[in-house]
Amino acid sequence: MSLQKSWVESANSATTDFPLNNLPCGVFSVGDGDARCGVAIGDMILDVAALEAEGLLRLADHPVFDVPFWNELMELGPDAWADFRSQLAGFLTEGAPKRYLAEDHLVPQADAVMHLPFLVAEYTDFYAGRNHAYNVGSMFRDPANALPPNWLHLPIGYNGRASSVVVSGTDIRRPWGQLKPHGADVPQFAPSRRFDFELEVGAVVGTASEGMVSVAAADAMIFGYVLLNDWSARDIQAWEYQPLGPFQAKATATTISPWIVMRAALEPFRKPTPPREVLLLPYLTEPGPLLYDIALEVGLAPAGQPETVISRSNMTALYYAPAQQLCHHTTSGCPMTVGDLLGSGTISGAEKDSRGSLLELSWGGKEPITLGTGESRSFIEDGDTVTLRGAAIGAGYRIGFGECSGTLIAAHADPIGAGR
Repeated sequence: MSLQKSWVESANSATTDFPLNNLPCGVFSVGDGDARCGVAIGDMILDVAALEAEGLLRLADHPVFDVPFWNELMELGPDAWADFRSQLAGFLTEGAPKRYLAEDHLVPQADAVMHLPFLVAEYTDFYAGRNHAYNVGSMFRDPANALPPNWLHLPIGYNGRASSVVVSGTDIRRPWGQLKPHGADVPQFAPSRRFDFELEVGAVVGTASEGMVSVAAADAMIFGYVLLNDWSARDIQAWEYQPLGPFQAKATATTISPWIVMRAALEPFRKPTPPREVLLLPYLTEPGPLLYDIALEVGLAPAGQPETVISRSNMTALYYAPAQQLCHHTTSGCPMTVGDLLGSGTISGAEKDSRGSLLELSWGGKEPITLGTGESRSFIEDGDTVTLRGAAIGAGYRIGFGECSGTLIAAHADPIGAGR
């Protein structure tokens, strides 16, 4: 597919994340105005709430965009999602007769503040990147037993905290928790010293389910995708994760990009999952290509210093696709809800410079990385800003997500002497 031309000139640039081919969904406000739904087009935002309020955009017999989140559109289902994109094209395509109806409802992105784009119903994080799982297992066990016995048979995950999900640009405060330093007999209560990022893609569930659904049905349930940073306190996790897995180590925050890229925009970039080392059970078999060719990168900038890109990866490094994760999630009869968020798990490539966490990049802190500033990092320091970026690259255009960024700030002072 080639670039679809728009009369919004900035949308025709090969470097914009937001050409007409994309039309991602976000929530924005300007000044003291209320938060409202909008679609990114070039360096502008089309105010779809205003279009609906004026009767220019209609998707149902009731308002859809009178609320500052996209869940109402999701609930209408895939046919309405396709109709929505078609109606937007009627406003924004080069030479569109309805251009004059949309011109007054464009807002510069530079003037806008972005908010969480949807109400997060539930949050589940998976562990679906084989390279990441192998690296972590090699560090904490040994290379011969790096993967747990079940890993090649099912997508492992854990239920996280929907309340911890924040939009890009939100500061992240270093957490307190129980740590057990090497050689210590008992744990201590202190701020995490090994705080980390995780490079992930999040799938946003757009239709509800009851009972098990197939992989193909699960794929159709996904409204779109966001970039996702599942911040992790590695030292808290090391002490708590046996026998029940991650808990407080993963509950500090999960940052997502402000724009949901709808599944339809990514269709030209579908790619197959990697070859299987063992045969999957039939219910997890892929009906076709389920991943996307999305180039990913991570930048780290110390306070007041330039950014260094420390990792480049691709979504195709995942072993289990989001549709397989969603299918497996339903096998217990667990109902899925509109607005559920599924984190892919850390997306690490096979090479050292494609690893999706500092835990891997510094090999557990034993091999600190050097930034372009000359500073070194084993884990994130106070004042550091971590930024995820991603885009599917087409012929003369890109389908991007905008930045997924957060700055780590110092832990709160010792709460009521709790660390004593």
